[in-house]
Formats: sequence, structure tokens, C-alpha cells
Amino acid sequence: MILTIQKSGPSGSFAREFQIENRGQTLLDMLKTIKKTEDSSLGFRHACGSGICGSCAVRVDGRPVIACTYKPTGDAITVEPLEGVAVLRDLMIDEAVFEQKQRLAKAYLSPRETTLSPTQSDLEQFARQSTCIECASCYSACPVIKVTPDFMGPFILTKSWRYVTDSREGNEKEKIDAIQPNGVWDCILCGDCVPVCPQGINPKMDITFLQTRSSAHGHMNPNMGGFGGGFGGGYDSFGGFTPSFS
Repeated sequence: MILTIQKSGPSGSFAREFQIENRGQTLLDMLKTIKKTEDSSLGFRHACGSGICGSCAVRVDGRPVIACTYKPTGDAITVEPLEGVAVLRDLMIDEAVFEQKQRLAKAYLSPRETTLSPTQSDLEQFARQSTCIECASCYSACPVIKVTPDFMGPFILTKSWRYVTDSREGNEKEKIDAIQPNGVWDCILCGDCVPVCPQGINPKMDITFLQTRSSAHGHMNPNMGGFGGGFGGGYDSFGGFTPSFS
């Protein structure tokens, strides 16, 4: 099998081909073999090796994958770093931007509420969102990030929804207010983030819920004109706000 890997150097990025026997091993195993036997300078991240930490996410033929669980097939593949974020070296991205955006989104439980215990209803409601491994696959697949780098991105907003729906959170509006700039309304709801999530999370749905919850708190979509008539509605069993007009 031929692995064409995107590398970086003083003069910019370039592609380098490596020939490796495919014995059904994972892409991460292949990268380790190449680093050990052919190119000791090859830069890539890995940690748990079992699809839990998300640190080894890369793109294969343009699609985000988790290298430690992905097993390449065929005669050749192209391996590149994730898109939408600065590259430190070869397949290693600068993850600092994710921490910055999570702080801006206030995607965490407010400290004043952390002594309380989540209810069973809470656990069921945000169970899926809590499995996010922050691999940034959805971030890489997002077309908005490519044109609007300040957009918070899918998994940041999924984490926001997880805390907005937590009954221990004492100030839901604070969380909703935080995701208005470069956030919930910038999403075009294309759904490109959904099929690449290794955890089966649906960021598009979470963002839709955040949009309707934002409307309930008085925020309007700046990309749309006003609606005539009255506005009302209520929350569904998933915590989303279902609007009604009169």
C-alpha cells in the first residue's frame, strides 16, 4: 500500500509517499512503523490507542477518521491533518483554539452549581453529548469554519447544549448569551458534521435546539427578517423549543 502523507517543512507543506505492507493493521500502526523505519521526523499525535481520546484524528482521502481505529483498504490513501485549524507539524494541529472557544462559549458547568448531583433525567438527556471525545472531526468537516474561522464550531456548540440542558446550571441565559457571537446562528445546518462523528453525536440537531432555545430567550437570527404575528411555543422532551405562530 502507498501512503501519501502531507508533511510540513521550512518552505511549506509537501506530500511524501511511503510504501508499507497492509496486513490489516490500523492507520496509527502504519504511521508508527513509518516513523520507526523510514522517517523519524514524522509528526502525529496519539495517546489511548483505543478510540477514546480523539488525539489521533487525521483526514484520509479528505474524510476525518480516528487513526487508531481506522484500517485502510485499497492500494493507496492520502493522509493529511485536519482542516480549519493551524498545523504545528505534519499531521499535528494546534488544539489551543478549541480551549479558547470553549471558554468563550462557557461550555462548562458554572462553579457555583457543581455541588449538586445530576438528576436521572439530566443523565438521559445529555448522555450522548457527554461522549464527545473532542477529536475535532466535525470541526474539520464544517464548511463554515473554512470561511469564518471565528465560528465556534460543531463540537463546541454540542458541549454548550450539554450544559444548557443540565438542571444544575443556575444561569441558562448566560450560556445562551455566550453562543450568540460567532456561534449558534453562523451554522448553516448542512449536516456535514454528523456522519464524521465517531461517537454518533448529531451536532446539527444540538445546534437546532440551541437556536430555538436562543429564540426563547429573546435572541433573533440576524440572517433572517422578522416574522409577523404572535410568537409562542414550548419545550419538547429533548429540551428543544418548538415555536408556534399566530
